[in-house]
Amino acid sequence: MNSVTIRNLLVRGMLAGLAAGVLALVVAYLLGEPQVDAAIAFEEAHSHEHEMEVVSRGVQSTAGLATGVLVYGVALGGIAALAFCFALGRIGRFGARATAALLSGAALLAVYLVPFLKYPANPPSVGDPDTIGKRTALYFLMMLLGILLAVAATILGRRLAPQLGNWYAAVAAGAAFVVAIGLAYAFLPAVNEVPHDFSATLLWQFRLSAITIQLVLWSAFGLVFGHLAERVVPTRSRATAAEAAPAVS
Repeated sequence: MNSVTIRNLLVRGMLAGLAAGVLALVVAYLLGEPQVDAAIAFEEAHSHEHEMEVVSRGVQSTAGLATGVLVYGVALGGIAALAFCFALGRIGRFGARATAALLSGAALLAVYLVPFLKYPANPPSVGDPDTIGKRTALYFLMMLLGILLAVAATILGRRLAPQLGNWYAAVAAGAAFVVAIGLAYAFLPAVNEVPHDFSATLLWQFRLSAITIQLVLWSAFGLVFGHLAERVVPTRSRATAAEAAPAVS
């Protein structure tokens, strides 16, 4: 894969990330923001201190939300496109669309779901401000472990495939991944700072909306980028036909 192809895929990855970010933004505004407003109302009802807002809530829920989600989508789209360039042809004999779909699913699992299950997202008014540094470090550590263990599981599956076959190699690699993640969950410290009187329904709805946003983001990216990447990376049948065309003429 030459530099021109990589650059084209990078641009298409960022465009796909932008498109996915727009869809995720709609979901975040419709599903996530009402839960944030409810959590802020809970915090204000239980706090005797009134801090002056540097940025109004209206700006946070519109322009601020749009900026954050769209920049996030473009950045992840570019990173995922570079990962796609490395993964294509190395994780199996998959085409561009299938590779993009597999990569998106793996990213959703390793980058988001793995750390989320250990350190789930919390709405405003949940969490001690004094521990935010520790909680952030633990979350990113879990994310890094998820990515590294996913890569290791992929390599393990490729190594076992000649002896076990693709199916059993994938099962063995998946089981090893689950065991390793379970050990990480067991050894890393837990964080539970939810106030005892905080609404369990609100907490569940907020976390469900957070998962939905990420699911929409990565699913849309996989579909859009797979379509765009297939226009840059020729399939095996098209490449064979192109090589045979001069000989026929």
